[in-house]
Amino acid sequence: MTDTTMPRRAVGLHHGWQYLDTAAAWRRAAWLAPLLFGLLSLLVGQDYNWDLRNYHLYNPFALLNGKIGYDLAPGQWQSYFNPTLDLLYYGLVMHLPAPLVGFLMGALHGVNFVLLAAIVLALLPAGSAHPRRLALLLALAGCAGPGFLSGLGNTMGDNLTALGVLGALLLLLRQWPRLRQGAPLAALGAGVLMGAAAGLKLTNAVYALALCLALFALDGDWRRRCQAAFVFGVGVLGGMAVTGGHWYWRMWQQFGNPLFPQFNDRFGGPLAAPIGVGDARWLPQGALEKLLWPFIHTLHPQRVSELPLRHLLWPMLYVAFAALALALAARWARGPDAARAPAATAPPQRLLLAFVALSYGLWLHLFSIYRYLVPVELLAPLALWLLLHALMAPAAARRWGTLCLLLAACSVASVSNWGHTRWALRAFSVETPSLPHPEQNLVFIVHNDPPMGWLVPFFSERLAFVSLGGGFPESPAYVARARAMLAARRGPFYAMLYAEAPPRKGWPDAAARARAEQAGRERLARGAATLEHYGLALDAASCRQYGSASGTHPFAYRLCQVAPRP
Repeated sequence: MTDTTMPRRAVGLHHGWQYLDTAAAWRRAAWLAPLLFGLLSLLVGQDYNWDLRNYHLYNPFALLNGKIGYDLAPGQWQSYFNPTLDLLYYGLVMHLPAPLVGFLMGALHGVNFVLLAAIVLALLPAGSAHPRRLALLLALAGCAGPGFLSGLGNTMGDNLTALGVLGALLLLLRQWPRLRQGAPLAALGAGVLMGAAAGLKLTNAVYALALCLALFALDGDWRRRCQAAFVFGVGVLGGMAVTGGHWYWRMWQQFGNPLFPQFNDRFGGPLAAPIGVGDARWLPQGALEKLLWPFIHTLHPQRVSELPLRHLLWPMLYVAFAALALALAARWARGPDAARAPAATAPPQRLLLAFVALSYGLWLHLFSIYRYLVPVELLAPLALWLLLHALMAPAAARRWGTLCLLLAACSVASVSNWGHTRWALRAFSVETPSLPHPEQNLVFIVHNDPPMGWLVPFFSERLAFVSLGGGFPESPAYVARARAMLAARRGPFYAMLYAEAPPRKGWPDAAARARAEQAGRERLARGAATLEHYGLALDAASCRQYGSASGTHPFAYRLCQVAPRP
């Protein structure tokens, strides 16, 4: 029986392997892959990431309900990030069942697979064996990175805006013949798409600049390269104006800083302290760390992320880039004749490699936060494949490339996520008190962890919220604004504090309940001390506890009355 069954299985596997290289497999993968990523998003559970609970739900609510400037930073300093990207999730989650929203978000993120496979197919070296199969496998390898998988289906925006980055790159590759013929306007559409991604999430400006500079990989004279880069840059500005211009203008009018509160050391908006970029703690320290950064953050992934997102591909890619640089230097050292020999890579491939290298370098110097690197992580397997083919004979490049990607696949086993909970029909449920005149009330949020911004959309839009002593870089004018808001209302006034909710099955024992009660008393004392610093007194006897939940995860909070001290 074994003698007849095993060959049949082998033949079946062979036919399946061959099928991957057909046009039918390509078409099916284009719509199946997003569906599979949607199902994977359902499998991991409802999004419960920290940023969602801090500002991804609050920001679109504030935009749609006239709360910009009416509240003061209930989502901390991130309250003033462009909410346009979050309008999609907010609209879905407020009107559709939560599992359906999770599936749709995962499927949308899965479109990156389709774009990536198309990019791979456009860039594979001439004469590559089984190009469609290779494109699908390299796209799968790209989507198997820990950064992309950790954000699958969630609201952080890195996977979603990667669609714009990859889309811009693909559009440039499709327009490459026109660019070679000296038609710089062919770069305009790609610039608009990239600019739209940067306007939605400003960290993508790194990729806009990198792709603009990478256009100098065009063959031909420098005038043609400069024209293409200039037109692309104009497109970027246009795309940013479409998706972010309205927000920058609002921030300028409201706070005197289009990027409020970031770069306030340059713009001097009165409500924030003179800070620069929000979070510089992840940056490498010194020139040696910058030089060895791919090795350092692979060995110690929490240098670039709160999660242990380790991807073994970065050191391999770094070594391959270094080897190519040495090979090119040796070639130039051999004299003009060697330098004029045909390049090891075609211009479109040089564009991709330049884009990956420049993006990583800019990311390293500006942010060094791993999840901002998702578009380059998606392209990393393709970049390594191209580098190996530039350095080796095709057969050796295929062997080494396969080995490297198999080793890198070990990264999948260590993927963490940014927080999930079990599904409920409604994504969020919040119990709120009855406030007959919310326009006369004011709620102070007096701690930054756990975040409380996600609760605000479930209160009346006429109720004002103010963060005190949290994550916002307060200035004297900020405190003065909070006091003016207090003076303009009759009250009563409240402080909102986290109150640890019992697990779904109750406290496991009396000791756990006692620890929770002690933590609640300590949190109440810290809140009272924060309020006292601002001249406010908290009435502990007035505290009332309310229930809420994200999915099936319970979350309780307290509202305690506060009053100005004489």
